[in-house]
Amino acid sequence: MKKHNPKIRIENLIKIYGETPLPALQMFREGKNRDAILEATGQVLGIADVSLQIERGELFVVMGLSGSGKSTLARCINRLIEATSGSIYIDDEDIVRVSEERMRQIRQKKVSMVFQKFGLFPHKTVAENVEYGLQVRGMEKGQRRRKALETLEVVGLAQWAKYRPSSLSGGMQQRVGLARALATDADVLLMDEAFSALDPLIRREMQDELLRLQQELQKTIVFISHDIQEALKLGDRVAVMKEGAIVQLGTPEELVVKPADDYIRGFIADVNRARVLKVDSIVRPTTALVMERDSVESARAKMLRENLDLIYVVNEAGFPVGTVGDRNFNRADLAEEGENQSVSQIMESNFPQVTASTMLENLLPLYQRGIPVAVVDAEGKLAGVANFSDALKRIVSES
Repeated sequence: MKKHNPKIRIENLIKIYGETPLPALQMFREGKNRDAILEATGQVLGIADVSLQIERGELFVVMGLSGSGKSTLARCINRLIEATSGSIYIDDEDIVRVSEERMRQIRQKKVSMVFQKFGLFPHKTVAENVEYGLQVRGMEKGQRRRKALETLEVVGLAQWAKYRPSSLSGGMQQRVGLARALATDADVLLMDEAFSALDPLIRREMQDELLRLQQELQKTIVFISHDIQEALKLGDRVAVMKEGAIVQLGTPEELVVKPADDYIRGFIADVNRARVLKVDSIVRPTTALVMERDSVESARAKMLRENLDLIYVVNEAGFPVGTVGDRNFNRADLAEEGENQSVSQIMESNFPQVTASTMLENLLPLYQRGIPVAVVDAEGKLAGVANFSDALKRIVSES
């Protein structure tokens, strides 16, 4: 059996702020909550026994209100904040217990961070800012400049390499910060409220840019956010925190469809479900005709047997190529040529098609023709159909 090997593994992580954390730690292990610990000891419980795993190439969002512990968790992952108890494994190495010298090496090569405030050097050019981490690492000047320019190309800022940050908009400056983190080729990217200082329109653009880059680069990303819509848009999975603990961890669909408690329900109350739920949540298996095999006669028989008003036609490889509906049997040439002719003679080749990962929001306009939408798999083969009634029910249902 293959051993499961996540990129990051956190086990029983506890962080207590204060000069004498041990009495507070004991109280927490006895079951006392944050308020009781603060009142009795003056110490603040920042992380309350968190355990989780983050997969390689996953965009993992930690979401919560101010004071929930989300930023503390991010800073514990690269040890900007020291844990009070527990373990944090990156590639099976417990960074809580490594030396400071080893931790510096990990920060330089394995883990990069993008902060809410861009943190750019105003006296350096864009390219010089991007190559800063490589300079700290000791990379030769020409090599690090080439890497900086390559990375600026990736984020669409190559033409701004010689400008100073003050010449750039807020969104462009954040791209520079992102490029600086990417330039190190670190496997893990920590993004602490990276977009929250941006205007709404620029923020949406940066979210789309991050998703594009992730599709291309497949980094392991831990993204911190206080915005539920942002969390649901970006995250492969989302952990919602409260008072240092994780209240619920799951996919965006799981949070919206099966909220763990009233706290989660409060977060998702105003969420547009159509922008979160995907077609794979409503796809139905379907019977199909094979263009090279089925005749008009067999098509009619199959539709009657399955009680279908419309049926999709696929080729020998399983790719959808058309539809046949009741009205197609009334074509004038059918009577002349007979029902043994190929179904390809009466099928219509104009039909709506989506993948299982399509958001329901993008599915709805495709129902204008009044027929089920074909759903295809990663190879483009017919996987089923999505009916309008199922889509509507999924969007409005509270359970």
